[in-house]
Amino acid sequence: MKSTLRIPFVSLLVFATAICVLLPGQQRAIAAEDDSFEAAMQRAVAHVRAREFKGAIEDLDAAIKHDAEQAVAYYYRGRVRFQLGRIKESVADFDKYVSLKPSIESRQWERGIAMYYADQFKRGADQFELYQTFHDNDVENSVWRFLCMTPDVGVKKSREVMLPIKNDPRIPMMKIFEMYRGTATPQDVLNDAKRGDPSEETLKGRLFYAHLYLGLFYEVTGKEKEAAKYIKLAADKSLAGHPGINSYMWDVARIHEMKMNGKLKVSKDK
Repeated sequence: MKSTLRIPFVSLLVFATAICVLLPGQQRAIAAEDDSFEAAMQRAVAHVRAREFKGAIEDLDAAIKHDAEQAVAYYYRGRVRFQLGRIKESVADFDKYVSLKPSIESRQWERGIAMYYADQFKRGADQFELYQTFHDNDVENSVWRFLCMTPDVGVKKSREVMLPIKNDPRIPMMKIFEMYRGTATPQDVLNDAKRGDPSEETLKGRLFYAHLYLGLFYEVTGKEKEAAKYIKLAADKSLAGHPGINSYMWDVARIHEMKMNGKLKVSKDK
């Protein structure tokens, strides 16, 4: 969660080199009859970039069938399953990824978020606490640990033990942190997003994160109407693909809106 780009911390050079030189249509046209692990992964990544998640799952399943010991396939499938709302399956894939590649466990913020939506709150809190040892200046990591803790210990205790953040440079992240700590208001967050007279596009990106974390904050503090308002703003379809918004985090907002509307089934898909 180091930046809004949220670049996966995994070596994908074997796939990325080939994919980057192809146009989107050419990427999806990689011969279906080529059942090699590399070809299946190339097709899957192309599907993900085009937000064709069901197609991505088919190719990731094929890649894993070809070589079930390649950790990266589980990482990608965990992400895609989350994007499809298949939460417990997403957690299972991230767990498999970590079991095959233990050295990357501290980097797995996506795993922590999936655990939160799977109601595995203790495991999620532990994952975010571990992530702090990898990157200790990420407000989002501290907030997600807070969110994972509140079902068990409540807001007051969760605030008291929030992971400390000194200087996340992304506006308005530090004000979001202060809000969760109880030393700033939601209006302070919205005001801070406008700091420095940002361009319209920059402001949209800042407000996405403000709205997402305002919605989550209002929900955990029992203000359902306000929570629904801000999550809806964050999940606005017009924001998909915005350069200042990580696409996976936009999907988190979308998934959360599904959850609030009773459209997210946490149980494993048949």
